Amino acid sequence: MNSVISVWYNQAMNILYTTKCKKAEIDYYLDKPLIQDNPEIETSVRSIISDVQKNGDAALFKYIRRFDCPDADSLIVSTEEIEYAYTQIDADLLNSIKAAKDNIVSFHKKQLRSSWIDLDDNGRLLGQLIRPIEKAAVVVPGFQAPLPSSVLMGALPAKVAGVSEVYISTPPRKDGSVHSAIIAAAMEAGVDKIFKIGGAHGVAALAYGTETVPKVDKIVGPGNIYTTMAKRFVFGHVGIDMLAGPSEIVILADESAVPAYVAADMLSQAEHDSDARSILITVSESLAVKVAEEIEKQIIKLSRESIARESLKHNGAIIIASNMNEAVSMVNKAAPEHLELAVSDPINTLCSIKNAGAVFLGNYTTESLGDYIAGPNHVLPTSATARFSSPLNVDDFIKKSSVIMYSHTALIEDAASTITIAEAEGLDAHANAVKVRMKDK
Repeated sequence: MNSVISVWYNQAMNILYTTKCKKAEIDYYLDKPLIQDNPEIETSVRSIISDVQKNGDAALFKYIRRFDCPDADSLIVSTEEIEYAYTQIDADLLNSIKAAKDNIVSFHKKQLRSSWIDLDDNGRLLGQLIRPIEKAAVVVPGFQAPLPSSVLMGALPAKVAGVSEVYISTPPRKDGSVHSAIIAAAMEAGVDKIFKIGGAHGVAALAYGTETVPKVDKIVGPGNIYTTMAKRFVFGHVGIDMLAGPSEIVILADESAVPAYVAADMLSQAEHDSDARSILITVSESLAVKVAEEIEKQIIKLSRESIARESLKHNGAIIIASNMNEAVSMVNKAAPEHLELAVSDPINTLCSIKNAGAVFLGNYTTESLGDYIAGPNHVLPTSATARFSSPLNVDDFIKKSSVIMYSHTALIEDAASTITIAEAEGLDAHANAVKVRMKDK
């Protein structure tokens, strides 16, 4: 950090100039590894997974009582608990959950695709079957505040895709309960069961199954380093959506941006945790200074001020580019989870964006809308994985099977090329499987 050429404004924000900094100094903020190697955590997670595989429910209760609820005696949210949750949830929150559900379902229904089959005149039939997976689970973190949005974003695309059984796995609170907002969101999303299990042990249970928890085909959803590491280790036995790193936002802004809006959105990421990344890339030095000053005004009003300050200190920056082309190039290099285009012509600028999880256009499109209500999924690729991966979507819950059928006429037409390639690879039996059929008729 000491090598970074920077200017501090009331200790709130780090400003860097591309014309004055070395490439490595800029890359410190743009390049963040997905998962840091941590042998101690890896060993712990592998041990937990092995224990759950061997001992099932007994292992689950051991870890739940150790990490979450000392007196845990149930792994599943009961019908009575569901009914009670609906008497406890705030009416405005429930209505907001329902509104978000409608938008999320509407958006994801547009992603649906159909199976198809083509048949040519020679009797060659080719096609693709699209089928939903049978069982999916959404892991929902157990932070201090409930995360009903994570329930909706994980479960609803699965339901839209046609998944038969969708489960939620979330750690219980100290008293053994699950927050009413989590339960209500799960019920509104059509979830079949809610398991009171979190962390690496929850992932292991879903991947391998226990006496109570069924083995699923895919596990999706965010979590801490233990959950993420567990997803990494069980992949192959079960599908996963992605390995998610800390949350991040990059804002590309010019002179048309409103400093207060930019500052507010940077802080909305910084308050997640100290590893969250908030970056402003701009061509305007004047905007940079105003945003830094605005951050200091707003940060002192936050309940999570200390977390936000740590995040900005270690992972936040305002980068002043020499021109817009350089700024866009840095955005594409960062391939951010969230990208805001606070520029005068966001639609035209969008054409230059190659890598981003979700893109928010214009001064009034705060990233918070995407987190909760707009409809697109908020489970997004982080740590530059947007270079090759996509937001959670309906395709994550379907599988495709190729369909092939040849008539004898079609076989004869493609026989020579098939035999030639097979023999070139030294696979005589492959070639013979075609030759024996050519003798028919």
